[in-house]
Amino acid sequence: MVVAQRGDNPARVIDAFRDGQESALSEVYARWSPLVHTVALRSLDNLDDAEDVTQRVFTQAWASREAFDPARLPLPAWLVEITRRVITDKCTAAREQARPRPRNGRVRQVDDETEPAALVERLLLADELSRLDATAQQVLRMALYDKVPHGQIAERTGLSPSLVKSHILRSLRTLRRSLQVPSDAY
Repeated sequence: MVVAQRGDNPARVIDAFRDGQESALSEVYARWSPLVHTVALRSLDNLDDAEDVTQRVFTQAWASREAFDPARLPLPAWLVEITRRVITDKCTAAREQARPRPRNGRVRQVDDETEPAALVERLLLADELSRLDATAQQVLRMALYDKVPHGQIAERTGLSPSLVKSHILRSLRTLRRSLQVPSDAY
Protein backbone atom coordinates (compact mmCIF):
# COMPACT_ATOMS: atom_id res chain seq x y z
CA MET A 1 0.00 0.00 0.00
CA VAL A 2 1.38 3.38 -1.06
CA VAL A 3 0.41 6.18 1.28
CA ALA A 4 0.14 9.65 -0.21
CA GLN A 5 2.03 12.27 1.75
CA ARG A 6 2.23 16.05 1.58
CA GLY A 7 4.59 17.07 -1.16
CA ASP A 8 4.08 13.90 -3.20
CA ASN A 9 3.80 14.12 -6.93
CA PRO A 10 0.20 15.17 -7.74
CA ALA A 11 -0.21 12.19 -10.09
CA ARG A 12 0.69 9.82 -7.25
CA VAL A 13 -1.75 11.56 -4.90
CA ILE A 14 -4.50 11.40 -7.54
CA ASP A 15 -3.91 7.67 -8.06
CA ALA A 16 -4.04 7.09 -4.30
CA PHE A 17 -7.22 9.20 -4.12
CA ARG A 18 -8.87 7.13 -6.84
CA ASP A 19 -7.77 3.95 -5.00
CA GLY A 20 -9.60 5.12 -1.87
CA GLN A 21 -6.68 5.94 0.41
CA GLU A 22 -7.93 8.29 3.09
CA SER A 23 -4.53 9.97 3.41
CA ALA A 24 -4.86 10.94 -0.25
CA LEU A 25 -8.21 12.56 0.49
CA SER A 26 -6.46 14.64 3.15
CA GLU A 27 -3.78 15.63 0.64
CA VAL A 28 -6.34 16.47 -2.07
CA TYR A 29 -8.27 18.53 0.47
CA ALA A 30 -5.11 20.30 1.66
CA ARG A 31 -4.04 21.13 -1.90
CA TRP A 32 -7.36 22.16 -3.46
CA SER A 33 -9.78 23.17 -0.68
CA PRO A 34 -8.54 26.79 -0.83
CA LEU A 35 -9.53 26.92 -4.51
CA VAL A 36 -12.94 25.33 -3.86
CA HIS A 37 -13.55 27.56 -0.82
CA THR A 38 -12.58 30.72 -2.74
CA VAL A 39 -14.93 29.88 -5.61
CA ALA A 40 -17.74 29.17 -3.16
CA LEU A 41 -17.11 32.29 -1.06
CA ARG A 42 -16.95 34.59 -4.07
CA SER A 43 -20.05 33.05 -5.58
CA LEU A 44 -22.16 32.99 -2.41
CA ASP A 45 -20.63 35.87 -0.41
CA ASN A 46 -21.31 34.01 2.83
CA LEU A 47 -18.64 32.26 4.90
CA ASP A 48 -20.97 29.60 6.37
CA ASP A 49 -22.38 28.74 2.94
CA ALA A 50 -18.87 28.59 1.45
CA GLU A 51 -17.73 26.20 4.17
CA ASP A 52 -20.83 24.07 3.62
CA VAL A 53 -20.19 23.96 -0.13
CA THR A 54 -16.52 23.07 0.41
CA GLN A 55 -17.51 20.17 2.67
CA ARG A 56 -20.14 18.96 0.19
CA VAL A 57 -17.71 19.16 -2.73
CA PHE A 58 -15.11 16.95 -1.06
CA THR A 59 -17.77 14.57 0.21
CA GLN A 60 -19.14 14.22 -3.32
CA ALA A 61 -15.64 13.95 -4.80
CA TRP A 62 -14.76 11.14 -2.38
CA ALA A 63 -18.03 9.32 -3.04
CA SER A 64 -17.59 9.54 -6.82
CA ARG A 65 -13.80 9.21 -7.00
CA GLU A 66 -13.97 6.10 -9.21
CA ALA A 67 -15.76 8.17 -11.87
CA PHE A 68 -12.89 10.66 -11.99
CA ASP A 69 -10.80 10.24 -15.14
CA PRO A 70 -7.58 12.29 -15.07
CA ALA A 71 -7.11 11.71 -18.80
CA ARG A 72 -10.38 13.54 -19.42
CA LEU A 73 -10.15 16.35 -16.88
CA PRO A 74 -7.49 17.57 -14.40
CA LEU A 75 -8.46 17.05 -10.74
CA PRO A 76 -8.70 20.79 -9.88
CA ALA A 77 -11.03 21.34 -12.85
CA TRP A 78 -13.11 18.31 -11.81
CA LEU A 79 -13.39 19.70 -8.27
CA VAL A 80 -14.41 23.11 -9.63
CA GLU A 81 -17.09 21.47 -11.78
CA ILE A 82 -18.46 19.75 -8.67
CA THR A 83 -18.23 23.10 -6.85
CA ARG A 84 -20.16 24.83 -9.61
CA ARG A 85 -22.92 22.22 -9.44
CA VAL A 86 -23.13 22.40 -5.63
CA ILE A 87 -23.26 26.22 -5.73
CA THR A 88 -25.94 26.14 -8.42
CA ASP A 89 -27.97 23.61 -6.40
CA LYS A 90 -27.61 25.74 -3.26
CA CYS A 91 -28.67 28.94 -5.08
CA THR A 92 -31.58 27.19 -6.76
CA ALA A 93 -32.79 25.76 -3.44
CA ALA A 94 -32.50 29.18 -1.77
CA ARG A 95 -34.45 30.86 -4.58
CA GLU A 96 -37.10 28.16 -4.49
CA GLN A 97 -37.55 28.70 -0.75
CA ALA A 98 -37.68 32.48 -1.09
CA ARG A 99 -39.89 32.56 -4.17
CA PRO A 100 -43.61 32.84 -3.53
CA ARG A 101 -45.57 30.11 -5.27
CA PRO A 102 -47.96 31.31 -7.95
CA ARG A 103 -51.58 30.28 -7.55
CA ASN A 104 -51.44 27.95 -10.55
CA GLY A 105 -48.47 26.07 -9.02
CA ARG A 106 -46.17 26.69 -11.98
CA VAL A 107 -42.64 27.85 -11.30
CA ARG A 108 -40.70 29.72 -13.95
CA GLN A 109 -37.23 28.28 -14.59
CA VAL A 110 -34.33 30.74 -14.75
CA ASP A 111 -30.84 29.94 -15.98
CA ASP A 112 -28.55 31.52 -13.37
CA GLU A 113 -25.45 29.43 -14.16
CA THR A 114 -23.92 32.12 -16.37
CA GLU A 115 -22.62 34.37 -13.59
CA PRO A 116 -21.18 31.62 -11.32
CA ALA A 117 -19.66 29.88 -14.35
CA ALA A 118 -17.90 33.07 -15.46
CA LEU A 119 -16.62 33.63 -11.92
CA VAL A 120 -15.33 30.06 -11.73
CA GLU A 121 -13.51 30.50 -15.03
CA ARG A 122 -11.89 33.75 -13.87
CA LEU A 123 -10.82 32.18 -10.58
CA LEU A 124 -9.40 29.12 -12.33
CA LEU A 125 -7.46 31.36 -14.70
CA ALA A 126 -6.14 33.46 -11.81
CA ASP A 127 -5.11 30.31 -9.92
CA GLU A 128 -3.29 28.86 -12.91
CA LEU A 129 -1.71 32.23 -13.72
CA SER A 130 -0.32 32.40 -10.18
CA ARG A 131 1.52 29.11 -10.80
CA LEU A 132 3.63 30.66 -13.59
CA ASP A 133 7.05 32.09 -12.75
CA ALA A 134 7.13 35.77 -11.76
CA THR A 135 8.41 37.10 -15.09
CA ALA A 136 5.88 35.12 -17.12
CA GLN A 137 3.09 36.31 -14.80
CA GLN A 138 4.15 39.93 -15.14
CA VAL A 139 4.41 39.76 -18.93
CA LEU A 140 1.11 37.91 -19.37
CA ARG A 141 -0.78 40.21 -17.00
CA MET A 142 0.47 43.26 -18.90
CA ALA A 143 -0.48 41.72 -22.24
CA LEU A 144 -3.88 40.27 -21.24
CA TYR A 145 -5.22 42.53 -18.53
CA ASP A 146 -3.52 45.86 -19.20
CA LYS A 147 -3.51 45.47 -23.02
CA VAL A 148 0.08 46.73 -23.20
CA PRO A 149 1.70 46.17 -26.63
CA HIS A 150 4.65 43.76 -26.74
CA GLY A 151 7.14 46.53 -27.48
CA GLN A 152 6.10 48.50 -24.40
CA ILE A 153 6.23 45.34 -22.27
CA ALA A 154 9.80 44.84 -23.47
CA GLU A 155 10.68 48.44 -22.53
CA ARG A 156 9.06 48.22 -19.08
CA THR A 157 10.57 44.85 -18.18
CA GLY A 158 13.96 45.19 -19.87
CA LEU A 159 13.33 42.00 -21.85
CA SER A 160 13.84 41.72 -25.58
CA PRO A 161 10.66 41.84 -27.71
CA SER A 162 11.26 38.26 -28.88
CA LEU A 163 11.58 37.09 -25.25
CA VAL A 164 8.33 38.90 -24.38
CA LYS A 165 6.55 37.10 -27.22
CA SER A 166 8.13 33.82 -26.16
CA HIS A 167 6.93 34.29 -22.55
CA ILE A 168 3.41 35.06 -23.74
CA LEU A 169 3.18 32.10 -26.12
CA ARG A 170 4.70 29.63 -23.65
CA SER A 171 2.46 30.88 -20.83
CA LEU A 172 -0.67 30.68 -22.97
CA ARG A 173 0.20 27.11 -23.98
CA THR A 174 0.73 26.19 -20.32
CA LEU A 175 -2.59 27.75 -19.33
CA ARG A 176 -4.39 26.06 -22.22
CA ARG A 177 -3.05 22.64 -21.19
CA SER A 178 -3.87 23.08 -17.51
CA LEU A 179 -7.33 24.56 -18.07
CA GLN A 180 -8.37 22.38 -20.96
CA VAL A 181 -11.87 21.06 -20.27
CA PRO A 182 -13.46 18.82 -22.88
CA SER A 183 -16.84 19.99 -24.16
CA ASP A 184 -18.49 16.76 -22.98
CA ALA A 185 -17.35 17.31 -19.36
CA TYR A 186 -20.63 18.97 -18.42
